[in-house]
Amino acid sequence: MSRPEGLLPDLEVVRKDFPILARTLAGGQPLVYLDSANTSQKPQVVIDTMVDHLERHNANIARAMHQLGAESTEAFEDARDKVAAFLGAPDRDEVIFTKNATEALNLVANTLAWARGPLAVGEGDDVVITEMEHHSNIVPWQLLTQRTGATLRWFGLTDGGELDLSDIDDLITERTRVVSLTWVSNMLGTINPVAAIARRAHEVGALVVLDASQAAPQLPIDLAAMPVEERPDFLAFTGHKVVGPTGIGVLWGRRDLLEELPPFLGGGEMIETVTMAHSTYAGIPHRFEAGTPPIVEAVGLGAAVDYLRHLGLDAVRAHEHAVTAYALEGLATVPGLSILGPLDAARRGGAISFELEGVHPHDVAQVLDSRGVAVRAGHHCAKPAHARFGVQSSTRMSSYLYTTLGEVDALVEALEYTRSYFKLG
Repeated sequence: MSRPEGLLPDLEVVRKDFPILARTLAGGQPLVYLDSANTSQKPQVVIDTMVDHLERHNANIARAMHQLGAESTEAFEDARDKVAAFLGAPDRDEVIFTKNATEALNLVANTLAWARGPLAVGEGDDVVITEMEHHSNIVPWQLLTQRTGATLRWFGLTDGGELDLSDIDDLITERTRVVSLTWVSNMLGTINPVAAIARRAHEVGALVVLDASQAAPQLPIDLAAMPVEERPDFLAFTGHKVVGPTGIGVLWGRRDLLEELPPFLGGGEMIETVTMAHSTYAGIPHRFEAGTPPIVEAVGLGAAVDYLRHLGLDAVRAHEHAVTAYALEGLATVPGLSILGPLDAARRGGAISFELEGVHPHDVAQVLDSRGVAVRAGHHCAKPAHARFGVQSSTRMSSYLYTTLGEVDALVEALEYTRSYFKLG
């Protein structure tokens, strides 16, 4: 296979930042980690930052009137500043910490269901999603429409795994209150034309919610630089896919909208005053951060986005594109293998789902694991997208900034071994 351009020039140096990549698995197989769309590996600086916080600065935030409490609060709020810079957010107070992207999307869907006035969603209104969404961006909107009497509608998919925009003017109408979609599909890898969809949504006065869980790890984001008509109104992503820890997610939202929405959870720190009869609420972002937050996880996320900004998201995207192009070329050489989603690397991210004729995806993953190759098998929390293509599940490889061409070669060789193991010819 041809060697693509765009690979990180110091890739071996970068790989040394991730201690787990040096691991040898049972049977003496070196780890070939191709499951980064599921969760990314963590650089030593993230691990060290979290350990240092626990060893030296551990205390609750915004409560304890002592030095450790002040240090912990400063580290937590510093992480908010770092995430705001990572997103190019116009205002650092527009960044809300959640436990994951799922909670962030549920926060938006629930508060819109409870909202009064101009933001209220109700009977006669439409909510528009897409057929390629992760369940986390389907179920919350199903719940909203069931509770409010609104109607759920969705974009279908083309045979090539892209959004069918032929009926965009019929789907997004004056009745549409919310359009929520993924920026990059976790199953098909498709990079969606979010700017065009946002423009149409804003023309009719609808809000745009963007699930950036798969985009944030690999695409440069600069919210402040986006034209207003193309900018989402809310954006969610999760820490563990951007070389950060689990247990931390982010919701960014426009200040004016966040200030109008009711609280999502009630408890400590999200209040201004509390009496037995009535409560008033804190300003943003704290209104949406009830209780003790994931403090050390937020600190780790701050270190993670610093790491990515140091590498440069343009360089990360170029590397991801090069590896994806190489993988598509290599997978095409495996007899009986069919890829779900776009075949052009320029139109997709690093997640590639595929079927191997005659072998169940779980069996494929188990045989690959015996060769040290870690992939995912299943419906990837995207059952409607699988149903669209008439399959129950698939095997998915997903690369990232630390993936080498040699690891892609190892995957292709392991798939050839899988074919021979199942005597497929």
